[in-house]
Amino acid sequence: MNLRLSLAIITGKIFSWLSRIRGYRGSSLPGLVALKVYPGCLRHLAAQVRRGVIAVTGTNGKTTTANMSAGIFAGAGYKVIANLEGANMKAGVATSFIMKAGITGKIDCDYAVLEVDEASVPGVLAEVNPKLVVVTNFFRDQLDRYWEIDKIIKVISAALSKLNDATIVLNADDPLVAQLGKITGLPAVFYGLGEHEKTARAGNKTREARFCPFCGSTLEYAFFHYGQMGTYRCPACRFARPAPLVEALEPETVNGSTRCRLVFDGREAFLAVRTHGLYNLYNALAAFSAGLIAGLDERVILDSLSKYRPVAGRMEKFIYRGKQAFLSLVKNPAGFTEGLNALCAAKGTKDVFIAINDNNADGTDVSWLWDVDFERLGAEHSLFLCFFCSGKRAEEMALRLKYAGIPAEKIFVRRDLRQAVKDVLAGRGGTAYLFSTYTALWPVQKVLEQLTLREDAHDQRMPSLS
Repeated sequence: MNLRLSLAIITGKIFSWLSRIRGYRGSSLPGLVALKVYPGCLRHLAAQVRRGVIAVTGTNGKTTTANMSAGIFAGAGYKVIANLEGANMKAGVATSFIMKAGITGKIDCDYAVLEVDEASVPGVLAEVNPKLVVVTNFFRDQLDRYWEIDKIIKVISAALSKLNDATIVLNADDPLVAQLGKITGLPAVFYGLGEHEKTARAGNKTREARFCPFCGSTLEYAFFHYGQMGTYRCPACRFARPAPLVEALEPETVNGSTRCRLVFDGREAFLAVRTHGLYNLYNALAAFSAGLIAGLDERVILDSLSKYRPVAGRMEKFIYRGKQAFLSLVKNPAGFTEGLNALCAAKGTKDVFIAINDNNADGTDVSWLWDVDFERLGAEHSLFLCFFCSGKRAEEMALRLKYAGIPAEKIFVRRDLRQAVKDVLAGRGGTAYLFSTYTALWPVQKVLEQLTLREDAHDQRMPSLS
């Protein structure tokens, strides 16, 4: 028995207990303390995973993709370790193992499905040695935490190139992600979304990937879905959207659920997930691909995805006196814009709540709000009755909405977070949409849990991962 490992585990569990009795989630502190006691504890525990570690990274969609994947493997009958609460830096990853380990340092685990923060990829991958790495997308994020996008891509590609026995699962529609197939030299499997009725033929939204990553020529798009996602080719070299192993066709959103025809490995199936937005469909495709590569039966994968329920802040659904309310985490322009697209696509009138903080975890620079397509809300403002702005930067958010063309009489600043949530729930709109940055998310969710019912209060939950 490794005494230092045992001491690290015991100490981590004690700090988890102390955190929870003080009202904290304790999703990172136990791992942080354990790593101080024994720096090799994560490597030691991860080495015991019998079938392999699956890592999920990228700018947007990590938490949803990792949770969908964990549910798939648990639904297939495997014992799974996962950092389901989204604590995705090294300490949070370590906590997920610490909490499942016995005091002798033994774990009983078939698969570990780990969400990994982009900047933490080198340190975490070196410790857990994954067999499968899923990369969702690359967008500009918090520059004070994640640097310029080209730097984070170089950091991740370098970390991937050091893996000896791994397969990478890549988003074919994102040229910034697809390039990793060539750069790393690792076996790569791609997933993507085919052309559909809402794809755009032209526009100025391909901001992140205007140029070929290999020769610098301007990429040509046949169409795109959002951001730089679409079908592209370089006219000067051979770089182009790779043929996906898994592709979604004819997507549609009905009653808050997204469904599509799925083509994979020469077969077809019908995929349905109880959440909306193309970005969530991409997450489901990534999770499906991971399960397929691991050799799971596609019927088990599809069944698990159909039972998936959004976790905190990922279009999480609540019911207030028969009225639907959706809570979404926002952290960068691309993710926020896609949340607004889902908002605009929903039928009926709506009330909107936005809480913006500028703490370290949120990103201290909130200038990114000016890159979010709030102008779409301004153009369709007749569908929106009230906008309630809260958080530390409530006034800046209200100003941004005003400049987007939303009438000033529809914009209200509420510094009291609880009152702002009450106001949006009590609004005259048929649906309430709540958007929040990281540090406001948990307080907003707590208020919602006190005032509403969860949609899935009586539904079947994701299988236990223990």
